[in-house]
Amino acid sequence: MFNQINWKVRLIAIKGSRGVGKTTLLLQYIKENHKLDGTVLYVSLDDIYFQANSLIDLAEEFYINGGKYLYLDEVHKYENWSLEIKNIYDNYNDLNVVFTSSSILEIYKGDADLSRRLVSYELKGLSFREYLILEQKKDIAIYSLEDITANHIEIATTISSDLKILPLFKEYIKIGYYPFYREGLTSYYQKLNNIINLILETDIPSVYKTEYQTINKLKKLLYVISTSVPFQPNITKLSERIDTTSRSSTLQYLDYLEKASLISNLKTSAKGNNYLVKPDKIYLENTNLMHAIGQSIKEEGNLRETFFFNKLSSTNKVNTSKESDFLVDDKFTFEVGGKNKKDTQIKGIENAYVVSDGIEVGFNKRIPLWLFGLLY
Repeated sequence: MFNQINWKVRLIAIKGSRGVGKTTLLLQYIKENHKLDGTVLYVSLDDIYFQANSLIDLAEEFYINGGKYLYLDEVHKYENWSLEIKNIYDNYNDLNVVFTSSSILEIYKGDADLSRRLVSYELKGLSFREYLILEQKKDIAIYSLEDITANHIEIATTISSDLKILPLFKEYIKIGYYPFYREGLTSYYQKLNNIINLILETDIPSVYKTEYQTINKLKKLLYVISTSVPFQPNITKLSERIDTTSRSSTLQYLDYLEKASLISNLKTSAKGNNYLVKPDKIYLENTNLMHAIGQSIKEEGNLRETFFFNKLSSTNKVNTSKESDFLVDDKFTFEVGGKNKKDTQIKGIENAYVVSDGIEVGFNKRIPLWLFGLLY
């Protein structure tokens, strides 16, 4: 993401879940590209300073004292963020503003229209490729889905000739999605559970103004999903389990959890993205969450599907397939399984592939699962 952002744009938003590295990204960019000469300011909007001071007053004082680059962290914690950022943008036309927010925040639906002013990016957790770069110091290229389907044998052969790829992939599935794993593996799942609680108790209420009872229902809902993913929801029964009588409320809660990057909802392409449409399957957002909170469902098949869905949905459109596990970009059909997975379900289907875990290099239309970790 560091090199993909057009930092010359005057107003930039970087969205992402807690723990994926938004703050580190900002501070790293400041350190590498600015002189600390009073023209640059980094501030977190959950600072106690803002209990008695406004963002727009801070920006004005910074600007009249020579400020040029304003970096704002955690804007979803500040109530009038969109209106004040719009005014800052309009009033100080040579002031550059970059801000981060929770993935929950709908930045184009605030109190002010930022659509014509803003360029937005979404920071995901580490891909398997990024994990390999961190751990093995290898310069591995990004490959598109088209690259992988057309040239998977050559790509896999080249990379696996230099790395013991399968043990590294198993490590990534357990601990490689959130960069803070590097702070210590013994506390990794505890920190991840703390993040989950902060999202449910702080981030979601700060954006949607939810009540205490709703937070408890969200916790129940996440627990129900985590013990049986991939979860095929019966909304009526699910509503009963979380003590909700309204079907629309349950679907709204599923939407909250998805926007918070705690779950991913898989739907058929014909259904569209309206939250009131019931998903066909529900997954935890990534495999590290499965290991942290889904203690009873670390079944290999679930982990494989969760990894595949997480990676493909970061870069492509993923829907339910009538014939197989996943339909991608309304073109590619994928059946995900182990190294002995049969191709019976996809025979005769154009652009159909078996995705196999436990193999370094594939053949014909059988592609190693780990290769889909190179999409970003």
